[in-house]
Amino acid sequence: MKINNFEPILMNALTTSNFNFSGQRSVYHGKVRDVHHLDDDRLIMVASDRISAFDHILPKGIPFKGQVLNQVATMFLDATSDIVPNWLIDTPDPNVAIGYACVPIRVEMVIRGYLAGHSAREYKKGKRVLCGVNMPEGMNENDQFPEPIITPATKADEGHDEDISREEILSKEIVPREIYLELENITRKLFERGTQMAAERGLILVDTKYEFGLLDGKVILIDEIHTPDSSRYFYAEGYEERQAKGMAQRQLSKEFVRQWLIENGFQGLDGQKMPNMPDSFVQTISERYIELYEKITGKKFIKSDTTNINGRIEENVGKYLTQKNK
Repeated sequence: MKINNFEPILMNALTTSNFNFSGQRSVYHGKVRDVHHLDDDRLIMVASDRISAFDHILPKGIPFKGQVLNQVATMFLDATSDIVPNWLIDTPDPNVAIGYACVPIRVEMVIRGYLAGHSAREYKKGKRVLCGVNMPEGMNENDQFPEPIITPATKADEGHDEDISREEILSKEIVPREIYLELENITRKLFERGTQMAAERGLILVDTKYEFGLLDGKVILIDEIHTPDSSRYFYAEGYEERQAKGMAQRQLSKEFVRQWLIENGFQGLDGQKMPNMPDSFVQTISERYIELYEKITGKKFIKSDTTNINGRIEENVGKYLTQKNK
């Protein structure tokens, strides 16, 4: 169902902010999230409505995207805390999470259950080894791997994250061996839990990425988890039939945004110009994010008040900090 009077909502998407919260020491503006560091080693993470693809921020914000990401991530962090502790403390606003500041581990743990997205594009180029992991011959795009594969990436502050193998990580001592092996073990357990939860909702968790940090020497799960920005989902119904017929899979993820950009001549390469995003496409993206929220959580999405998003966040976080600092 289309959203009526969409233009005013577009104008109220959260694309920029300039918060200066009580006790704030510094702020980092990422592609999607703004991270505010407090003096007491807590973080305030504001999920904006910005959307990125191919490591570029797209020109328009996506209404309610930040709320979807924040609330889906919160649900999955709560649902996996028995596997690994995480950074989250509280969520005082639909777009805001507050948690512990950890020392980031500079490797993203990417795990893939299916030949899709980046792995499929590499496979089409003739590659059969990704991040030091063999991919079987004779696979079609979106086929399931015999078992999930872990394909790590180096975490870049700017620019593209780069594929890297376990052997390179260990030989370059990017992560100590015992910690890296722990990351692999946790990654497989998290993916198994996410797969189970997706299946209960009629979805297939295709691939995802996890980020970790260290807090008092212990591995902590940080950032988002199992959101449409960090994960790819297929609808389980019709999956086998579509594969048999060589049809594209119905999916809930950001991949359709990447495909739209590719079709319009943009993959983030030098000399390529970002295409203009029509409002109708922005609306489609927003509806897809809301659809994923409702599908994966089983709950009706309640749209937050977007009349003055910045003011709302400042008020809610201010009240939270005042109460907690008493």
